[in-house]
Amino acid sequence: MKEKTIWVIDDDPIYQIIMKKIILKSDLFLSNFSFSNGKEAIDSLKKIIQKNEFFPDIILLDIEMPILDGWGFMEEIILLKPQINTEIKIYISSSSIAIEDKERAKNNPEILGYMSKPVTLDNLIKIASY
Repeated sequence: MKEKTIWVIDDDPIYQIIMKKIILKSDLFLSNFSFSNGKEAIDSLKKIIQKNEFFPDIILLDIEMPILDGWGFMEEIILLKPQINTEIKIYISSSSIAIEDKERAKNNPEILGYMSKPVTLDNLIKIASY
């Protein structure tokens, strides 16, 4: 089942290391990439579009980040969607306890779920199986 690619978009380097270990432990993904803000990830998506390469299957997206936060990333990816030839499953992975954030994620049809940090191995197995 190791044919999927996962991206972690989060500005916390320690959380990125933790997620990388969980992702490797899951043995579910062929590759994983980390980005420290939404702009880095959007720039990478634009390069993938230009080079006609493979898109990520799953994105774990933090909300609060510098430069381009999770909500800004969602606005940008919706603009790119006509050029993306596959479904990218996007999940919010946040430490935010704000009800507004959870509601906003729930009401966005592009976001498949909201997970509180840290994402667990069980969470990862569950989302990878869809």
